[in-house]
Amino acid sequence: MSFWKSLFGGGASAPASAPRSEVVEYKGYTIRAEPFQNNGQYQTAGVIEKEIGGVRKEHRFIRADSHAALDDAMSFTLSKARQIVDLQGDRIFE
Repeated sequence: MSFWKSLFGGGASAPASAPRSEVVEYKGYTIRAEPFQNNGQYQTAGVIEKEIGGVRKEHRFIRADSHAALDDAMSFTLSKARQIVDLQGDRIFE
């Protein structure tokens, strides 16, 4: 039976979610780290939000970087989000 599940995708499971980090305010943006577990590592992932013209905009990102520890993934994700804001600003919502 497991052969058929793997052949047709029934054996694959979605990546396990990690707990969300606290909300961090940075230069008018709201940043949340949301790394998820993937192959025994935590994948860098997060959300950057900002209200523009009365509308809440959201940019989700996932990077190839992975970490053995959840705390490392959380802090790296926040650092990466700050870098995205510094380099791209509001263009991330286009």
